[in-house]
Amino acid sequence: MGGGVEYWVRPGVREISAYTVPDAAGLIKLDAMENPYHWPEPLIEKWLATLRDVHLNRYPDPGSRQLSATLRKVMGVPDSAAVLLGNGSDELIQIVALTVAGPTRLIVAPEPGFVMYRMIATFAGMEYLGVPLRKDFSLDLPAMLDAIEQHQPVVIFLAYPNNPTGNLFDEQDIRRIIEVSPGLVVVDEAYHAFAEASFMEYLPEYDNLLVMRTVSKLGLAGLRLGLLAGTPAWISEFDKVRLPYNINTLTQVSADFALQHHEILDAQTARIRADRGKLMADMCSMPGITVYPSRANFILFRVPAGEGRRVFQGLLEQGILIKNLGNSGNMLRDCLRVTVGTPQENQLFLDTLSSITAKT
Repeated sequence: MGGGVEYWVRPGVREISAYTVPDAAGLIKLDAMENPYHWPEPLIEKWLATLRDVHLNRYPDPGSRQLSATLRKVMGVPDSAAVLLGNGSDELIQIVALTVAGPTRLIVAPEPGFVMYRMIATFAGMEYLGVPLRKDFSLDLPAMLDAIEQHQPVVIFLAYPNNPTGNLFDEQDIRRIIEVSPGLVVVDEAYHAFAEASFMEYLPEYDNLLVMRTVSKLGLAGLRLGLLAGTPAWISEFDKVRLPYNINTLTQVSADFALQHHEILDAQTARIRADRGKLMADMCSMPGITVYPSRANFILFRVPAGEGRRVFQGLLEQGILIKNLGNSGNMLRDCLRVTVGTPQENQLFLDTLSSITAKT
């Protein structure tokens, strides 16, 4: 008789918890960095008309050729770079890790950072090293350079802007890391639409640079679509690891349609950027609240010591779901993260937060 779960499942997998998503039914959802706006009704009708011509009995285009061409144009991918599409950026992170995986190979990323870097390193059977950010959440360049020299990582992930802190790391610091790294540097630009800064134009300069994007924050989170751009030699190797038909037909057609009308998405992201500034200013005026600068579509803030859980729960009881980061480590103690919503949602969040913190 064979062994059970404890015998066969890898210890590294048993030791971690599954990525969980809270039930947001009936709540004002400000926890997942989603665009809160729908498409105009005429555009929805045009999209539905497009879907009527889709043949779901056939497999999707394995190379997503039409969608790839549209993404290259809209996202400004250099002509010399190749692209690979994934089922969200999570799949692309996994493809990169699986391609270079080895029992003694290491992935490095600043922390606090995107939790999937660490989780996917574990899935791939690799080592992971998180390099702490400074107290102001800026990149600790000497610490990163020391980690590179000591551990020779095969991949470094740098979120630009960073999640969950929202700030942009210094461009020259990132360039320095790319220049000294023996392996790949993946600049994760999931929030590029709100940052108005990118490393995409630098791809021709660095053979070891990859730029990763997603359309989720643009208002297409339900489609699960990510893009990885880099030198053709690297992208060709990653394509061997990609599962066949990973971008389904409905995603290909819908994303291509949406990006053909990207001016509507651009207008929405511009509105979110403007609302982010107002929301930050209003939060900064609240006593006891520390607000951290953000170039994303969310805002990280800290409440008085020991109050994080109470504030989070108080908002939840009033029907507002945000993200409680207090369990993520000492650097994020009493920190919460709120997504920029509609003006009405933002105001309700502010009023509720003010009422709760006034009782501190």
